[in-house]
Amino acid sequence: MMDKRLPDLQTAVAPIHDGASILIGGFGSSGIPFGLIDALLAHGATGLTVISNNAGEKEIGIAKLLKANRVARVICSYPRSPGSIWFEERYRDGSVALEVVPQGTLAERIRAAGAGLGGFFTPTGYGTLLAEGKETREIDGRGYVFEKPLHADFALIRGDRGDKWGNLSFHGTARNFNPAMAMAGKHTIAEVRELSEAPLDPETVVTPGIFVQSLTQYEVRP
Repeated sequence: MMDKRLPDLQTAVAPIHDGASILIGGFGSSGIPFGLIDALLAHGATGLTVISNNAGEKEIGIAKLLKANRVARVICSYPRSPGSIWFEERYRDGSVALEVVPQGTLAERIRAAGAGLGGFFTPTGYGTLLAEGKETREIDGRGYVFEKPLHADFALIRGDRGDKWGNLSFHGTARNFNPAMAMAGKHTIAEVRELSEAPLDPETVVTPGIFVQSLTQYEVRP
């Protein structure tokens, strides 16, 4: 069977190229692949499109990529989280483009990509600026907006435990966007707290290894 374990974070992010689109898991500070983000920063890829729930905060996570001018576009629900100084700075100077997507719509667009769906209709955003240029339809007297699936070249996710076949489990709220993003990325890279030689108990697997191309162990330090 295929062993998807890699020796370190730097090897894991090596395939990421300039101009790549990247799904980055996490919600608030939970489930963010901090190690992979730091490795991506050191790797040097630029002109990136980052798809995440928010645009980072203070000097950690995605904010590091923005500070270093590695990001050309952000697709997210909350670009201005508490302390999101670097997104605000880059947006003001015009170096970063922004697409705001309602949180539920963002999650469903990602899920649709992973499930192989062609899109979906949602009432969210109907009659607002978010619907401009999109197909709309009235269904049973209610207005809906058509939203397309949101694919990406890569997905960077954080799991709790993984095995050499790429099966993943998650801890608590770190489950947030990570499983859906693992399915929507063409090349999914996972960092995990614990990497097991033995297969995970199938009852604990949330993301099957078929959706994960590589993984490595990384313990988040306080």
